[in-house]
Amino acid sequence: MTDTNKGYKGSDYYIASKPLMEIVNVAIALGKPLVIKGEPGTGKTLLAHSIAEALNKKLIIWNIKSTTKAKDGLYVYDTVQRLNDARFKDKDISDIRQYIKLGKLGQAFKSDEQVVLLIDEIDKADVEFPNDLLNELDEMSFHIPELDEEVVAKHRPIVVITSNSEKELPDAFLRRCIFYYIEFPDEEMMERIVRVHYPDIENKLLREALKRFYWIREVDGLRKKPSTSELLDWIKALMLGGISPDKISSEIPFLGTLLKNEQDTGRFVRLSNAQGGFGFKKRF
Repeated sequence: MTDTNKGYKGSDYYIASKPLMEIVNVAIALGKPLVIKGEPGTGKTLLAHSIAEALNKKLIIWNIKSTTKAKDGLYVYDTVQRLNDARFKDKDISDIRQYIKLGKLGQAFKSDEQVVLLIDEIDKADVEFPNDLLNELDEMSFHIPELDEEVVAKHRPIVVITSNSEKELPDAFLRRCIFYYIEFPDEEMMERIVRVHYPDIENKLLREALKRFYWIREVDGLRKKPSTSELLDWIKALMLGGISPDKISSEIPFLGTLLKNEQDTGRFVRLSNAQGGFGFKKRF
C-alpha cells in the first residue's frame, strides 16, 4: 500500500522525503483526506500541485478565507442574478438549475476523472468549518434542496488540506483524516531543493548562502523566520547581482528578500551592530 515505486514519489520540482511520500500513498489508498501542517514555506500547498503533476491528475484549488462557509464548496444558488433576470423579464427564470453553480468540492465530485482537491489554509475559516464538511467528505455526496437532487462523487478525489496552525482543528474532523507535519528542511534537504530550482548554481555560493540562511533563522525573537521561498528568492537575487560567496560571509546583501517586516529587520541590524557586525563567529 505504501510502495512509493507504484504511487506518489515526488515530482520534478518537489523534493519529498520518504515518510511524506509514504503518508501521501497511505491517504490515497485509504481514500481519506490528508491534513498537512508545518511552518510557512515548508511546501504544504506545493505538495498538492506535486501530487497532481506526478499522478497526471487535474488540480482543483479551494482557497479558504475568513468568510468562507462549508456550503460555498458544495454549490452556490445565485438568487441575485435570478431576481435581476425576473426584474428585466428578458430570460426564463423557471429553470433554477441555471442559477446553481457548483463549488470546488462539488466540481471535484462531478468530475469524470479522479482529481486532486486542495483545501488550502483551512484554519483561516470559522472554527466550525471543518466539522461542517464531515458528512460530505465521509459520504462523498451532498444534497441540493433547490433542485431536490443528490450530487454523488463519480470518483473519490485525492483531498489535501493545509493548515498553518492558526486554529486547532476539531478532533472529530482529524479522526477522519490522515495527518502529517512537514518539518523544516535541514541543510542537506534544502540543498537538494535549491538545486532543483537552480541546477547551475555555483557550489561555494550555495554553501555560503545556506550557512547564512540557517544562521539567520537561529536569531531569537524574529516574528517571521525566513522560509524556503525567501531563500530561493534571495539566492536568485545573489545570482542576478553577481554577488561573490566571500561577500555573503561578511555581510548580508538584499536583506529585504529574507526578512519581511521592519521589526525583524530593525532587530536584526541592531543586534548585529551590537555584536560587532554580521560575522558568523558572533551569536545573538
